[in-house]
Amino acid sequence: MANRDALRAFQSRLASRLQAARTSDVSASWLAVEAGEAKYLFPLGHAGEIFPWVAPQSVPYTAPWFLGVANLRGGLFGVVQLSTFATGAAAPPVLNETTRAQSRLVALNELLEVNCALLIDRLVGLRGVDAFVASEAPQEESPPWLGHSYTDAAGGRWQEINLQALSQQPQFLSIGA
Repeated sequence: MANRDALRAFQSRLASRLQAARTSDVSASWLAVEAGEAKYLFPLGHAGEIFPWVAPQSVPYTAPWFLGVANLRGGLFGVVQLSTFATGAAAPPVLNETTRAQSRLVALNELLEVNCALLIDRLVGLRGVDAFVASEAPQEESPPWLGHSYTDAAGGRWQEINLQALSQQPQFLSIGA
């Protein structure tokens, strides 16, 4: 009897939360992440599943930003270190246990048809347009996968990354060294 009452209470709470989510004006547009020294925004429609750190199997003769391949929920995914790819800087040293605990692999949405996961250093959460006080269009010489940059109330700069455009770039698809 107690289990039945607990189940009813749980179902009631779940139904009220779903209803509140449907009627609230809060809308998230991006997944906010940190990679290296930068803060990035991934459009929610482009981001896929988020996985804990899994050490990839290295692949010889590849670009320094391509870490290798990993089995993520039964699928084979290429793992790209976002901070190294985006900045072109040398790859940082191997992750220590503390850093590894916060790191995540963000898979690209399966609709993009690229089995790839981006290594990020830390998930920050969901962000909407209302979380920012200013925005700037990308500069003309910027790569086509960079979107607007946004400034939050604390003065932090967030760079939007169009994962769909990134997944179609020849330099992203060419992992050979």
